[in-house]
Order: sequence, then structure tokens, then C-alpha cells
Amino acid sequence: MSGQCVISREITVAEGLFAPGHLGELTRIVPFEMVDAVLAEAGAVERRLRKLPARVVVHLLLAAGLFEQQGHPAVWRRLTGALGDMYVPSVTATALWHARTRLGVRPLRALFDLLRGPASAIRTGGARWAGMSVCAIDGTYLDVPDDPRLRAHLGKGANQYTAASGYPQVCLSVLVACGTRAVVDAAFGPRAPGGETHHGKRLLRSLHPGTIVLLDRGFSGNDFLRSVAATGADLLVRITANRKPPVLARYADGSFLSRIAGVEVRVVECEITISTTAGRRTGVYRLATTLLDPHRHPAFELVGLYHERWEVESAYYEIKKSMLGRRVLRARTPAGIAQEIHALLTVYQVLRIAMTDAVETVPGVDPDRAGFSVALEAARDQVVRAAGVIADTTIDLVGAIGRAVLDHLLPARRLRVSPRSVKRPLSRYAYKSLNVDRRSYKFTLTIDILTPAPNS
Repeated sequence: MSGQCVISREITVAEGLFAPGHLGELTRIVPFEMVDAVLAEAGAVERRLRKLPARVVVHLLLAAGLFEQQGHPAVWRRLTGALGDMYVPSVTATALWHARTRLGVRPLRALFDLLRGPASAIRTGGARWAGMSVCAIDGTYLDVPDDPRLRAHLGKGANQYTAASGYPQVCLSVLVACGTRAVVDAAFGPRAPGGETHHGKRLLRSLHPGTIVLLDRGFSGNDFLRSVAATGADLLVRITANRKPPVLARYADGSFLSRIAGVEVRVVECEITISTTAGRRTGVYRLATTLLDPHRHPAFELVGLYHERWEVESAYYEIKKSMLGRRVLRARTPAGIAQEIHALLTVYQVLRIAMTDAVETVPGVDPDRAGFSVALEAARDQVVRAAGVIADTTIDLVGAIGRAVLDHLLPARRLRVSPRSVKRPLSRYAYKSLNVDRRSYKFTLTIDILTPAPNS
């Protein structure tokens, strides 16, 4: 006779109609009290209790950020599937749409503003350089449904074949803490004449003395650099080859003093050579920084620091590939798109907070080694199980998500390179014709600081 094993567990959630309003273990980072306070601040508290209370709708939108491949009715089933014999109201897709519309954008924007930040402590590995917190600004584009209202609001992209092509897109600019890849600030909207820098200027409110911000060539315009310098933060930016900054003084480390857009900067020119089994590739970088002391901040160290700018690219990859799966957003109205983006950024930030909290319990571990996909899958599992919603009397600082991250730490970062090329051609038949090498290679890196000619 075969034996049987019965496993039972107790689920602790909010009472009554509020029970579906949870985010699994991540509810400890976004507790009920925080959501209620945000709703009160935004003036979104309902006058009468509905089948879908506002607090529940907030958690539904955050959970939708974890399950971007599913529609809102399917996400609702994820939130309620483990609630067992508890009373769960039967809701339709139309009811969910009305609830999201009724909630509006302000509560999600206020919640993101409450949670955004570097998510690091003084001791967090890789978060600081020469005593300054390191962050980076960059922009990207998110696809939205090809709906007439969105097309009228955002426009459509164009190429050499047609005046309008592809999906309408939202331009998103973010300020990311390089040590943790947490979002310090974000701004988004339609494409603008200034491109990513148009929305990037709205991020300058989060810069302050004691911060160094890394910028690529797209953010090297005079007006933008002046605006960054005015915040008191330092900058390290790659400048375009057509700039001819004057040489005002030369330093022993190969850098020289100059002035760009009325701002005194130090310019470093270097030649970077990447050697792999497939060959060698050499490029010249020209960096400008407001750190003027070559003894405290040598040129070679500045070149190494600039490599950290790629952390913002990794953050975009985690949002667009791991979370969105390169899908278009769900909402079909401008207000709905804003609500969805704030929810997506908020749940990304909450995951980053959970990951950083876990890594900080192990001295000497860099947050770079925390696997985002591991944390994302663990968080999804906790939502489906409605697990860890309310903390026990004994506080578990790491939690199931943190333990999953610590059990699957990535190896220390290795020097590897992969060709940067178009990975998603418009035609699926173009993959063969592109003849792109998508392999990754181990490489050796050589950096040579270039000294400008005496007459330059």
C-alpha cells in the first residue's frame, strides 16, 4: 500500500475584498500601509468599497509588471489562485479596465517616486568611486500598440521606405545607479526634437554634489552639459570626434585642461584595443570630466570608470527583454501607457531593492553577481503562491527571493565581448543575409592614453 503525504500551509493576506491585493513576498517592500498612504496623497481613495478596491488595483498593476506576457484577467487569476476558500469576487475584463481607468496615473507615479533611488548603502560594493556615488543617464524607446489614439499622441517612426513604420514608441530616459542598477529617476513621453536629452533634462532634479554621472555621446550637447554642471554633480562624458576643445594646460597623465560650453573640463583621449581569437578591434575614445585634479583622479582610472556606463544598458535589457519579453505595452490610451510604465518601473525597482538587500547580507559580494532573471522568477512564484505577504513575528530579512538569488549568484564578471549589431531585423528572413557573428569571446583589453600634439 502506497503512503500518502499531505502538505498544508497557511496563507496570510489582507481581509475580505482586499485579499487579492498583494505582491507575494514583495508586498513587504510595498506594504498595504504604503499603498494606502499613496492613494490618500493622490486623492484616489474610494468613497465606497467596491469589488475592486483601489489598493487591490495598485497591486494588480504591479503584478502585471511581473507577468507582462499575460493580460490583466490572467494576472488576476495569478493573484487569486492560491486564496483557496476565501471569498474572491468574480470580475470581468471590462471591470478590470474600468478599475484601472478609475485609479488613474497619479497613485502609480507617487508610488514610483516613493521607491526610486540607488537602493544602496555606503558599504555596497561597486556603488561608489572615489567617494562619489556613480550613476548614468541614457534613453531608450518602448513600443506601444498601434492604436489611432496613441498614433495621434506619439506619432510613428519613419525610415527610407515609408513615412510611417513600425509601432508608435514612447521615449524613456532613466538615471540609473551603476552599483545596483536601481532606477534613481525616470522621465518619458513622445519623441521630441531634442530626442533622449529632452526628457533627460527632467532627471537633473536628482543630481547633486557627491554624485558623478556617466554620459554617452548622445548627451554631450553644450546645453545639456551646462545643465548637468549647474547641479553641482560631476560628469564623465564621451564627446564626439568633431569637437576641437582648446588645450589650456597639459598634465603628466596625458590629459589636458579645456573648456566646453563654458564649463572647465579635463579631456582624456585614449585608444582601446580589444583582442580576441576572431581578431583585434581598436577604437579611440575622447572623454571629458569636471574632475580637474589629475592626481586624485588619474586619466587611466577615469577610462576604467567610464566602462560602468554599460550598467544602464543592462538595466534596459532587464526591463525590455527579461520583463517585457520585447513585447509592446498593453494599454491603448496615453493615460494607460503612463500608468503601465510607472508600474513597470516600480516593480523593477522593488526587485532591485530585494536583490540588493539580499546581497548586502554577504560581505564582499558585488550586486553585479545577483541574477535578475532568478529574482524575477522567484517573485513570480511567490505571487502565484500568495506566499510571504505578511511578515511573521520573526522577520526574515533575506526571504525566499533573496535566498534564490544567493543560491544562484553569477560568477565574477569576466572580460567578454559580443559584436554590437542589429539583433531584431524587420524581416525574419534577414537573419541569414545579415551574416552576423553572435558568439561571445573572451578578450584582452589594452588601454593607451593619447597625448595631444603640441600645436593642438
